Amino acid sequence: QVQLVESGGGLVQAGGSLTLSCTASGSIFSINVWGWYRQAPGKQRELVAAITRGGSRNYADSLKGRFTIFRDNAKNTVYLQMNSLKPEDTAVYYCNADVGDMDYWGKGTLVTVSS
Repeated sequence: QVQLVESGGGLVQAGGSLTLSCTASGSIFSINVWGWYRQAPGKQRELVAAITRGGSRNYADSLKGRFTIFRDNAKNTVYLQMNSLKPEDTAVYYCNADVGDMDYWGKGTLVTVSS
C-alpha cells in the first residue's frame, strides 16, 4: 500500500504562486506514475500533471507553462509548482500514485485563488 499526504494549499491572490507537496510512504517502489489532479466545485476531477518513474512529464494542455511537476526521490516527495494563478485554478488538489493495478489518493489540499 501507499499513503499520500499533500500540503501547501492555501489562499493566494491572482497572479501569485504556490507550491504543493505530496509525500509518500509505504510501498513507494511500486509507484509507476505520480500525478496531481484537481476538482473544482461542481466539476469533475481532472488531471493537472503527472511524472513517471523514468521522469517523463505531461500536463493538461491548458496549464502548460504555468504549472511544473517535479520530484525529490530522496524525500519521496512530488511537488507541483503553480505560477500566475488564476481564480479558475481554485480547487482541491489531489495527489495520485499509480502502481499499475490500482491507484492511491491523498485527501487533497485546497487552493483558493482570489481575484
